[in-house]
Amino acid sequence: MSNIKDVARHAGVSISTVSHVLNKTKYVSPGLVRKVEAAIEELGYEVDPIARSMKSNKSGIIGIITEDMCGVFYPYIIKGVSSVLEAAGYQMLVCDVAGEYGDTQALDREKKAFKNLLSSRVDGVIFVTLVPTEMRKRYCSMLLNMAQESKRIPLVSVERNLSEFGIDSVYFSSYENARRAVLHLIDCGCRKIGHIKGPANLEIALERVDGYRDVLKEKGLDDNIEEMIIQGDYSHRSGYKAMKQLLDNVPDLDGVFCANDQMAVGALKLLKEYGKKVPEEIKVIGYDDVFISSVVEPAISTIHIRKYHAGKKAAELLLEQIENVELENGRKPVGIKMESRLVIRKSTVMDAPEDWILSDW
Repeated sequence: MSNIKDVARHAGVSISTVSHVLNKTKYVSPGLVRKVEAAIEELGYEVDPIARSMKSNKSGIIGIITEDMCGVFYPYIIKGVSSVLEAAGYQMLVCDVAGEYGDTQALDREKKAFKNLLSSRVDGVIFVTLVPTEMRKRYCSMLLNMAQESKRIPLVSVERNLSEFGIDSVYFSSYENARRAVLHLIDCGCRKIGHIKGPANLEIALERVDGYRDVLKEKGLDDNIEEMIIQGDYSHRSGYKAMKQLLDNVPDLDGVFCANDQMAVGALKLLKEYGKKVPEEIKVIGYDDVFISSVVEPAISTIHIRKYHAGKKAAELLLEQIENVELENGRKPVGIKMESRLVIRKSTVMDAPEDWILSDW
């Protein structure tokens, strides 16, 4: 197996010149760079990543922590992150801590994932957290302390805004988007609107409930509102069960806002089994705009979340921290709110145009 001395001898240059070309640590003339690159290719030389990381104090690896890689939301995030990191020469190490929000075991798995990644000296971590709202401050403080024990390892939160607790964040306004969804149902003529909400301890799920409540209160449609809010857990199964409970509680229900598209798919299945016509009798709107929402029948109106772009922005924020260590002193944590929009399909408007998301298949 060839080594760096062989490459230098083959290219007719010094070992230090080869090192500078490989590590981009000093200017090397284009002619010498071509010679070194040709020698590397001819000899089949491969850089030892462990040796490089020991020398540069960088591993070239970014840790990713997500809570449900089997779901239909987070793969979009990962794809966006990957598009930026790959171009910058980084690899990803993904840890999935699938579990329910507020579930102690799931949060323990998340903490363990952080410890494992940080002890492996990754260059940064992008994460989605399961931590309950009331524990955010203490939890973020713990993460920041862990990330600064050996070398400074930057962190970026996706989906939840933790910037006030010292962590860069890329997030969405769940409250504003929930209002947009419910107002659309009202504009479509709905007056008895139910809500299938997300996990009980999750901040973004609670914000969607608040948006739903506030709109109904403003419009004078909040009579017996507690009967119209049913607990879900973001799965299609919970959407199916919650929809049945909603119909039992409110037989004249004419609209339902589901806190994500997966639950909306489950709700649609139950409505079909009950012989309810969508959107003629009941209108359904979801949240996220994952590809499945565009291909079920009828296609589901939803709130489009820029998932892929959120992943890209999170990766860009992380690289900015990694590559500008000298700027960290006095730097304020960044919170970036991503834009969202209403997508109208046939689950609320019968003559809405077809809108298949074929690019995500």
